[in-house]
Amino acid sequence: MNNRLIPFILILVLSGVCPGQTRQENRPVRFFGLPADAVFPERLSAPVIKQNRLDRSWAENRLIVKFRSGADAVRIGCFLSQNGVSISRSIPRLGVTELILPEGTTVPEMMGVFNRCPDVEFVEPDYRTFICAQPNDTFFPYQYALSNTGQWVGPPGSVRGTIGADMGALDAWDETRGDPSVVVAVIDSGIDLTHPDLQDGILDGGWNFIDDNADVTDDNGHGTFITGVIAAGWNNGVGISGVAPGCRILPIKGIDAVGLGYASAMIHAIIWAMDQDVDIINLSVGADGPSRALESALKYAYDHDVVVVASTGNRRGPVSYPAAYTDYCLAVSGTNFRDEFLTMSNYGPEVDVAAPGERVFGCLPTWSVPEDAFPYGFLTGTSIAAAHVSGLAALLRSLKPWLTAADVMKVIRFTADDVNRAVFPGRDDLIGYGRVHMGKALIPHRVIEKGENK
Repeated sequence: MNNRLIPFILILVLSGVCPGQTRQENRPVRFFGLPADAVFPERLSAPVIKQNRLDRSWAENRLIVKFRSGADAVRIGCFLSQNGVSISRSIPRLGVTELILPEGTTVPEMMGVFNRCPDVEFVEPDYRTFICAQPNDTFFPYQYALSNTGQWVGPPGSVRGTIGADMGALDAWDETRGDPSVVVAVIDSGIDLTHPDLQDGILDGGWNFIDDNADVTDDNGHGTFITGVIAAGWNNGVGISGVAPGCRILPIKGIDAVGLGYASAMIHAIIWAMDQDVDIINLSVGADGPSRALESALKYAYDHDVVVVASTGNRRGPVSYPAAYTDYCLAVSGTNFRDEFLTMSNYGPEVDVAAPGERVFGCLPTWSVPEDAFPYGFLTGTSIAAAHVSGLAALLRSLKPWLTAADVMKVIRFTADDVNRAVFPGRDDLIGYGRVHMGKALIPHRVIEKGENK
């Protein structure tokens, strides 16, 4: 169907040319960041990342549909009206439409109705998504992911890291700490705009796709942590350092206070981020079910040279969506402070690379800690691993702005360290091409290689 006809269909349905309605399902979106089991240092608080364990996997009253190219708009409008379906909103660039189903119908029932319509290219539930988390900064010594000296990972007496089991941040920062013209869109639960370590890197003008307004305040905690991993201030005497402290963050809220969202919100957020000319999109979220509409949004970003980074998930099972759409994004699993595979990570042939994701130290919302406590703590999950990779992608874009999205993805893959080569030499389904290495990726004479170099 011609994208220009979507508004016309909306007019037909709203004007009652033909009576009808339809309905769809959504699966919960969860953040891939789980509180670590570490004891927290004095005046630090445990993360308050809110996890929703609802089993419902889709919205009970919505569907996402794409009509075939050339389909008659009047006929489609009548079909929608006859089935009691109304249009919520559309994304013309993807040719998909979000529909509201009539009361008393179920998503499976209405999926059957739409699948029998010859004008429908595909119809799918609106699946839920879920969250999957050498400067003078006060707590930089806790950041083993950036520089692992064998330090305590947590308070003294907990566990120690392995020397060198890190991403080589100090070498990378000799090349660049990021350019402020490079923007990373963080589609998450929002950001604590009052956090002292995030004051300089956040752009105005973010958007909330949960409440459809400009309030991007983080009422969950996950988005603040992810933002800090990517771009917390460097050498500012406060807290931690982000991977790309010189780059900027565009906050986009697509996850609610309990850590859930919908694929439709993710899709709208991705397209909106593209309109803001971002360079990187971080998706530390996942969904259990496939979405052709979400895949189309990722392809749209990839085709326009925006690098999308997604976490694989934390269920020790198959890679979650959207990370499973690995043709159009970097799928990131996790490693720990000893360069071992993070056992909670999802795994499979879709995994591109891994990054530190266990007991990572980062920013907590200021509202989540007592007034006399530092707003920092530890978090574990592939959400954090993905954020590390988004930061690396931002550094690459800063140093080598001519690289395409495909180029950036290749460099990150082919400069990764094969840290489990003793057991699984070469690319494997646990850590993909390896644990990313910032220093190697930013070496000036590094050229893009073809094929696997592990």
